[in-house]
Amino acid sequence: MPTELCPAKLNRFLAVLGRRADGFHDLELVTTVLEQVPDLMDRLDGVPAAELTLTISGPMGEGLGTDESNLVLRAWRLLETAAGCPLPATLRLEKRIPHGAGLGGGSSDAAAALRLGNALFRLGLAESALLGLAARLGSDVPLFLLGGTVLGLGRGERVFPLRPVPLEPMLLVHAGLHVSTPSVYRALQNVGYPFPEPLPSQADGEVPPWRNDLTGAALWVCPPLAEVRDALRDSGGEPLLCGSGSCWAARYNSTSDRAAAMERISAEHGQWRIWPI
Repeated sequence: MPTELCPAKLNRFLAVLGRRADGFHDLELVTTVLEQVPDLMDRLDGVPAAELTLTISGPMGEGLGTDESNLVLRAWRLLETAAGCPLPATLRLEKRIPHGAGLGGGSSDAAAALRLGNALFRLGLAESALLGLAARLGSDVPLFLLGGTVLGLGRGERVFPLRPVPLEPMLLVHAGLHVSTPSVYRALQNVGYPFPEPLPSQADGEVPPWRNDLTGAALWVCPPLAEVRDALRDSGGEPLLCGSGSCWAARYNSTSDRAAAMERISAEHGQWRIWPI
């Protein structure tokens, strides 16, 4: 059965540059697609069938809908429009990326659906055409089509490949919290907009600043996020909220420091999910 892997992503740099007239926000992002973390990767399978159906399984699949609001089916419907005909298939999505964690799981699934449908039905759509469809689905979807390290502008939908940026030893930690992205952007009005400071000039492959301008708003929406941040700080890490939350990343000086931190956090918070990067 044809398969597409759906990795998570990490925003190493996320600047909110202001609110636009259409209600969205201008952003500048440097994002790395985490293609080397198999335990944090969804999987989408599909075969031609008499009608279009979607089933969801996996440790993070509980409670996710399989109706037309699902990003996988929305992506598939856009492919049908581009192809000018129905593309009936049996689709199976295995979820390992937690929902509402700021890791881009739904967007990654949608990008995988575009790739899978294009290949499965031999549509021959160019990458530029797929990127156009991806931008209609959501701000994060295009970056998953590019992969690697990506610069995102506008709402994040204008994407440009960058030279790979090496990742320091780090942990990703999810405490089972869920944070709604729209609620975080609305909360910017409560906590105040950060000073709109864009990304400084970067040499190719240079490590960008470790920054997320949505952190204050996410903590306003979900105060328990602070417990995870503090645990990572206490373990010697430098925490960074992933996207609009609720997963945190923390970077460490060495792999041994990371291993010690993972052991400590696992012992103190056994219910949290932890992924070493």
